[in-house]
Amino acid sequence: MGAVAAAGGANAQSLLDSVINSPQRGWDDQFDAARSGAITSLTPTMSPQTVSATQLGIAQYQQIASNGGWPTVPGNAKLQIGQSSDAVMTLRRRLMISGDLAPSAGMSSSYDSYVDAAVRRFQARHGLPVDGVMGEYTYKAMNVEANVRLGQLQTNLVRLNSIALNPPPQFVMVNIPAAQLEAVDNGQVVQRHTAVVGRISRPTPQLSSKINEVILNPYWTAPRSIIQKDIMPVMRKDPQYLTRNHIRLFDAKGNEVSPDSIDWSAPEAPNLTFRQDPGKINAMASMKINFPNPYSVYMHDTPEQSLFGQIERFDSSGCVRVQNVRDLGVWLLRNNPEWGRQHIEQVISTRENTIIKLQQPVPVFFVYVSAWSTADGAVQFRDDIYHLDGSSELALR
Repeated sequence: MGAVAAAGGANAQSLLDSVINSPQRGWDDQFDAARSGAITSLTPTMSPQTVSATQLGIAQYQQIASNGGWPTVPGNAKLQIGQSSDAVMTLRRRLMISGDLAPSAGMSSSYDSYVDAAVRRFQARHGLPVDGVMGEYTYKAMNVEANVRLGQLQTNLVRLNSIALNPPPQFVMVNIPAAQLEAVDNGQVVQRHTAVVGRISRPTPQLSSKINEVILNPYWTAPRSIIQKDIMPVMRKDPQYLTRNHIRLFDAKGNEVSPDSIDWSAPEAPNLTFRQDPGKINAMASMKINFPNPYSVYMHDTPEQSLFGQIERFDSSGCVRVQNVRDLGVWLLRNNPEWGRQHIEQVISTRENTIIKLQQPVPVFFVYVSAWSTADGAVQFRDDIYHLDGSSELALR
C-alpha cells in the first residue's frame, strides 16, 4: 500500500495537499473538458515533441513518487456512478494525486459524476474501455505503484530517444503494447488505427523497413509454424477443415495435392505449401501490406472484425491486423494516381488477386513503447505485454 494510505489522518491529508497543490500541476489546463486522456493529439508517438512531453511526465511522476506515491484502492468489487462506498474516498485521493480528478471535486464516499469522469480519464490513459466503471482491469492498472510507473516512463524514454528524435517526413508506426497504428505525414498523424498484434507466445517483432506493395484480394500462405502447431492438430479432428476454408495444397513444382493423400497423424507436417484462396474468409480478407523483413510478418485485413473491440488485442501469430485497413491502403497508394479508393474497392469486389507496387515506398516501424506522454500532457501507460520493461507488475493481463 502507498504511503498516503499508510499515513494516518493529518499526515495523509498533508501529503495529499503537497501533491495536488504543487505549482507544476496546471490543474486548470488538465481539467479542460477536451483533455480526456484519450489519444486525440495529432502529434506522432515517434516525434521529438513526444520525447519532450515524456520528460515532463517523468518530472511529474518523480514528484508523486518522492511524496509517497498514491494509496492502493481497496477491494475489487465493481464500483460505478450512483454507488456509495468507503473505498471511493481512497479512490478520490488516488485520482487526485495522478491528476485525473480536480481537488475541487472534494472528498466523499459518493461515486458521483466527478469520480465517473476521472475514472474515464484514467481508463483512456491506460488503454482500457472508457466506461467509468471500476472493474478488474481498472483496479489492476490503478494499483500499480507510482515508483513502478516512474520506472516504466524512464525505460520508455530511452526507447523514444533512440527512435523518435529524427523521424522521416512520412511513415507508418505500429506501437505493439498499445496495439495501435499511426500513419504520419509531415509531422502530423493523418490516420490512427486499432490493431491486433502477436500473442505472448508468438510476439510481433520490433523492426524498421519500407512498405513496398499493397496486395488486394491476397492469397494467404500459412507459415510453417502455423501448419505444424495449428493446422495439423485441427486436420486430425476435422478432415474437411482445409476444403471448407478454401486452403489448397501444392508441392514444390506447383502441382495441387489432395488433402486425402496426407497422413495427418504424422509427427511432422508435410513439405507442402498451404495456400488459401482470396475471399471473405481468407485470413487476410481484402488487403495485405508488404515490406521486406527477416521475420516474414506483414500487415493485413481480417475477417474477424470483432477482435478490434476486445480489451486484449494480442491474438495474432506475429503479423499485425489493422482495423479499417482500406483507409490505410488508400493513403499508402496516394502517389499511385490510378489507385484511388473507387478503383481499389472495384478490384476488391472482383476477388482477383492484384499486386500493386508503391511508386514511393513508405518507411514502417514496429516499436515497443508502453509509456509516454502526449503533447496535451496526458501520461499514457500500456501493459508490458511481452515483459520487456523489467517489472512483473506491468504485465497486468
